Amino acid sequence: MSSIRDTSKSRAAILDRVQASLGASSGDTARTSIVAARLGKPARNTVPHLAKGDAQTLKAGFIDSLETAQASIVSIKDMAALPEAVTDYLKQHNLPQRVRMGDDALLAGTDWTKTPHLERAIGAAEEPDQVGLAAAFAGIAETGTLMLTSGTANPTTNNFLPNDHIVVVPQSRLKGSYEDAWDALRASQAPGEMPRTVNYVSGPSRTGDIEQKLLLGAHGPCRLHVIIVDDA
Repeated sequence: MSSIRDTSKSRAAILDRVQASLGASSGDTARTSIVAARLGKPARNTVPHLAKGDAQTLKAGFIDSLETAQASIVSIKDMAALPEAVTDYLKQHNLPQRVRMGDDALLAGTDWTKTPHLERAIGAAEEPDQVGLAAAFAGIAETGTLMLTSGTANPTTNNFLPNDHIVVVPQSRLKGSYEDAWDALRASQAPGEMPRTVNYVSGPSRTGDIEQKLLLGAHGPCRLHVIIVDDA
């Protein structure tokens, strides 16, 4: 495989030039200590009013922002109601009873036997898949944003390749601000480990680049459906 470029050498060369331009050296203990302190206790930005309040206030703000972004939202009382909520959405949009999903523990632990006609394909999405089903790591009330982490539990392609995206988020995972969500993500990981990718989703994919006309589904799903589980 000698034809494959060694990108690690190129990356090291670029970083060496950046370091030289800053007048820093690899043995600069003062700079290393500053970086370690910032990583150990990340500074928080100003938290807006929309990110504050009790659980019901955050939920209401989260829903309002998603609806403004043209997402659809339903609330269910527990995970036992999830299979029916999924099939109802598929029926509403005349979609086949089939979803593509990862091996997320929240979804895997759900009893799907009450909807035997619903096919669940496990793994990363492929071109024929029309509907992706994911569990959000968090919902951010500040902007009505879903925080989705990559991995086999929720493959990133499932968030963007299918035309319809269904996302499950327990109410207990709703956070006020982005800082709150990142604090929770850091706390959930082993020291020094983080997901390879973190995606923010705040509504259906859209663009207005062409003649300033709004086009849905430009680089992702045309529809976003959020199912909030009342586990608070």
